[in-house]
Amino acid sequence: MTQSAPTRRHFLQLASTALAASFTGVARAADKKEPFKISLAEWSLNKRILKRPGAEPLDHLDFAKTARGFGIDGVEYVNQMFFDKATDAAYLGEMKTRQDGEGVKGLLIMCDREGNLGDPDEAKRSKTVENHLKWLDAAATLGCHSIRVNAASDPKLSYDEQMKLAADGLHRLCIEGDKRGLYVVVENHGGLSSNGLWLTGVMKAADHERVGILPDFGNFYTDRNKGELYNPYKGLREFMPWVKKGMSAKAYDWDTGAGKFFTEDRREGREMTLDFQRLIDIVVKAGYSGYIGIEYEGDKHSEMEGIARTKQALDELKALIA
Repeated sequence: MTQSAPTRRHFLQLASTALAASFTGVARAADKKEPFKISLAEWSLNKRILKRPGAEPLDHLDFAKTARGFGIDGVEYVNQMFFDKATDAAYLGEMKTRQDGEGVKGLLIMCDREGNLGDPDEAKRSKTVENHLKWLDAAATLGCHSIRVNAASDPKLSYDEQMKLAADGLHRLCIEGDKRGLYVVVENHGGLSSNGLWLTGVMKAADHERVGILPDFGNFYTDRNKGELYNPYKGLREFMPWVKKGMSAKAYDWDTGAGKFFTEDRREGREMTLDFQRLIDIVVKAGYSGYIGIEYEGDKHSEMEGIARTKQALDELKALIA
């Protein structure tokens, strides 16, 4: 029996079906959520911005432009880079103008050198809280969601006493952050804060919806001076319920022979090898899909090379997840 030739209607039906399938594919691709976003921590460029010997100088005001050059659209400022400009409206305005002009978002300000939030002296603890207010205001001006602080106390005090004091200072600062719609996040950044169990205890004791943790992949220690590590994978899992909108992907030397996604701190007494694939897997499985900030601190590569290499690893891991 001879098969009849396809009719015009049949061709139109096939074309319509193909077109619908094409649109469905595009829609599905558009609906697919990015597993996480990549930001840049300004500390990655500390040698250049602080004009360390041998580093090509970089003006702090060019940070947003530099980040955009890497294809990065989120930045994490460091207060040391503009320490005397916290209340300079014109300077902050220029930062915001350059940030917006590059299509870059200001995410947070990392704050140091403003005292100890867990100082045992009541007057000094109150002064530390007061010292951070200008950074909360600066963060609000720049459109940030948080300031990053340190939960430091007197190391001579007991574990529990340091926790109590740090939580008190944090709670007070969170009240101020709440007035401005900002989070106050603590980094595991030395002392007892690098002990995951202690810092999660501080979060519970601080007891405020605005308090959180900014995990740093490479700052997990029980005793940094002795090089005694707090398991970074265990610590990151413990931190994830307290993460607000950011974390620091601390990176050191790449391509050391440890493995494709392994980064190594090879400084004597501070040796550490981090498996980025394992860390990112913990982050994604916890349901986090926000910014992960590149914070390069290695010696093998220049700052610019280190940032690019870290971004490459994060991009490749993102593709594996997708």
